[in-house]
Amino acid sequence: MTTPDKIRVLVAEDSAFMRRTLRLLLESDPQLEVVGEARDGVETVLQNEALNPDVITMDINMPKRDGVEATEEIMSSRPRPIVIVSSNSREVASVLRALELGAIDFVAKPVSGVDLDMENVRDELVRKVKVAAKVRVVRNAARARSAAPKDSSTPPPTAVALAEAQPRPDVAPAKTVFPITEPAATNRATASGVPEERFPVVVLGASTGGPAALMRFLPRMRADFPAPVLLIQHMPASFTAQFGQQLASTCAIRVKEAENGELMRPGTAYLCPGGHHLRVSPSGRLLLNDGPRLNGYRPSIDLALDSVSDFAGPMAIAVILTGMGNDGAQGARAIRMSGGYVIAQDEATSVIFGMPSETIKTGAVNQVLPLEAIYDAIEHRIGRFVPAPTGTL
Repeated sequence: MTTPDKIRVLVAEDSAFMRRTLRLLLESDPQLEVVGEARDGVETVLQNEALNPDVITMDINMPKRDGVEATEEIMSSRPRPIVIVSSNSREVASVLRALELGAIDFVAKPVSGVDLDMENVRDELVRKVKVAAKVRVVRNAARARSAAPKDSSTPPPTAVALAEAQPRPDVAPAKTVFPITEPAATNRATASGVPEERFPVVVLGASTGGPAALMRFLPRMRADFPAPVLLIQHMPASFTAQFGQQLASTCAIRVKEAENGELMRPGTAYLCPGGHHLRVSPSGRLLLNDGPRLNGYRPSIDLALDSVSDFAGPMAIAVILTGMGNDGAQGARAIRMSGGYVIAQDEATSVIFGMPSETIKTGAVNQVLPLEAIYDAIEHRIGRFVPAPTGTL
């Protein structure tokens, strides 16, 4: 018998063994109840309509209709929070496509698929299903409309703008310092360690819901964008290379995975490889390391922002996008203290408002904006330091 206060889960998975394993893992938590199972994509769509579950866990490789097709059908007709449960090597492109279509998050299956391995992902699976149950989903057609580029004559956004006051001493963050080991070759710094040239740097930090947000946001950026862009997305290492390629295929701006020791260049978006922290050195180089997690995160948005605040000062721009937790809040305070600019995605367009909300609470945010308005705000701020080419914003 269904208990009203439990989270009702539909498990979509073609393997009987994996369905049984997922049921056991989910129902090991007293707040979760598996109310149905589906063996293929067609059955998943039908069960969604019949059972009205709170969350669906979705396999990718299923007969009749795969997980991507089922996700598209569900999100365009009867939306439901979907957590993809998929292999993390063979199905990366499909997982990213499902996220683009409106799936909330994903859990990577162990390659072997045996129950002992699945126990290792139990905590992540349970946590993400609980988070997904709190999300207000919308039809992906509505998402697509809201992501449509605005006319170039649209003025810079001012709605929900916060006062651009000078940073206050009482918001100074306690900095977390990791040692910097900078490659010696072709160092751009002077003998004092200060770079010969400072320039604007934009950091986009995201977690849950971030892949879809970035896939909507990055295509708006022009090829000659006059600053480097750092993309810090919480994502497993096995996913970032494919994600970078997917972004690059749809964007005018150059997109690549960041490499240790490379110099930042304008007009390039650098995606932090999963499983690594990214920092900017005093001479403008990107530094990667696989050091310990910072507050549970690797990559850490806070760590990237902290180093960018030191490098770019008032020319630094931090954008905190959708995500659970508080990563980015401390780093945003560092950006604001250095005279830089902080933008938080608004609740209406965030899949999870946790990270933007926690950043807003620090008092460091200059503007709270819907996703589709953020790029114009960045261009407007960048224009204070770098004149825009004729014919652009």
